[in-house]
Amino acid sequence: MVQAYILIQTEVGKARDVAAAITDISGVVRVDAVTGPYDVVVLSEAHTVDELGKLIVSRVQMVPGITRTLTCSVVHL
Repeated sequence: MVQAYILIQTEVGKARDVAAAITDISGVVRVDAVTGPYDVVVLSEAHTVDELGKLIVSRVQMVPGITRTLTCSVVHL
């Protein structure tokens, strides 16, 4: 299983809507609205890196109100 944090910037006033929409996506483990340069942080997981990429590009980034994402892969040191 591979995991990644997706840091999301949204349109002004859309963080709640974006967080609510992402919660229902398969592969999303946790969604939190946060303060700072990002509005929503998502922990996601998939069986492979390719599946994770498809989840992000095909599902998460298609949610209305998202302006930018940054994906941070989890590594186990």
